Amino acid sequence: MKYSWLGCLFLGSLLFAGTQDSDLNVNKRYTVDTVIVAGKGWKTNVSDQNDRISAGLRKDLVALVGEKLNPGVLDGLAARLKKEFSAREVSHHILRGDVPDHVLVEFDVKPSRANIDATITKFVYNSKQGWSGAGALGFTVQQNTFLFGLASDGDTLNERFAGISARYENKHLGTDRVNLRFQFESYHEQWNQNTLDALAARPNVTSDAYRTRQNFQPTAVIVLAKPLTLEIGLGFERFQNQYPASHYEAANALITTLRYHQRLGESQFQQDVDAGYTLRVATRALNTDFVYNSHTMGLHYRIGRGKHQVLESVEAGAIGGKAPLADRFVAGNSSYLRGWNKFDIDPIGGNRLIHNSVEYRYGPLQAFYDAGAVWDSGQPAIARHSVGVGFKESIFSLAVAFPVRGGHVEPVFMMGMIY
Repeated sequence: MKYSWLGCLFLGSLLFAGTQDSDLNVNKRYTVDTVIVAGKGWKTNVSDQNDRISAGLRKDLVALVGEKLNPGVLDGLAARLKKEFSAREVSHHILRGDVPDHVLVEFDVKPSRANIDATITKFVYNSKQGWSGAGALGFTVQQNTFLFGLASDGDTLNERFAGISARYENKHLGTDRVNLRFQFESYHEQWNQNTLDALAARPNVTSDAYRTRQNFQPTAVIVLAKPLTLEIGLGFERFQNQYPASHYEAANALITTLRYHQRLGESQFQQDVDAGYTLRVATRALNTDFVYNSHTMGLHYRIGRGKHQVLESVEAGAIGGKAPLADRFVAGNSSYLRGWNKFDIDPIGGNRLIHNSVEYRYGPLQAFYDAGAVWDSGQPAIARHSVGVGFKESIFSLAVAFPVRGGHVEPVFMMGMIY
């Protein structure tokens, strides 16, 4: 009797194993034709160029196409998608293809009901200009994002500004191609004595030094095509001047930005192209005290293979009319002409800018060369150069830069998280 029970148990285990193997063999008969990733209000074919999915994960998803179906690999990719999108759940479905024994794989991303995130948007030390930092706390409910930030920045502009910001963003305004956001900023200003002296020596070139600055900017972002986006918005800036008596001035402008971003990673070389043009027009029709137009153009290109990367960046800008200090061009910081002190170049900035940067990276090691000029129209443009070496891992950077000039050379040390 006991042997008959053992025989039944052995036979049952064989039947169970046979069922599992047959299921696996059935799955391996099918070839994957297409891979789709879909969320609430959006859907993308991973074989098409897109920036919604990171390059590494997208490459692994594309690798499924043409291969035999493997449920274990699908489970692993679903877990990676869940982590990348901070999703509540990611499931995958197998759909019949147009050709016999071919299938379509669709990953369904279910967003979390609410997501809270804290980020540091800038944290950098410059041995000439001290510390600068900015951070934000935000939460997302479905397609709505709310951000609240603090900043103390002595790097970006000629003044050090400190204060608060708030932003609301709707990433799906009826369609995945339209994004709406509202940005508000309120800052108190601190001025370097070199800037105050330059303002006194060159009156009417720009605004006076102001005590506070507020900005409200509604913007709509429209995806014209996969790599091309158009931003249209209004900027309402208000300045509280200190002299000769406390009063307010406004710089209200129409702002338009056309941006192109393409990522190419199918060959052995990984390439990124990012180009943009921004037009800012302040007119009397918007009840502004400053009337001007500002044009800014930029082109950034990166090519990499293995640990080797080469980056090329070109920026140019021109302002016509009288723009306030906050909207003039600045060089000699952590972005332009690294190694120079912005107060030595032009303590009130300029209405013309040209800048080029070439950088080589091997793993985390970097070497760069900057060249450029910032000046006012009608004045000669003085070209300046700098070189530097450093360490960069993700957004963390540690570098020393040297201005190229005769006489005494004093290097500038930079450290922090630079985006």
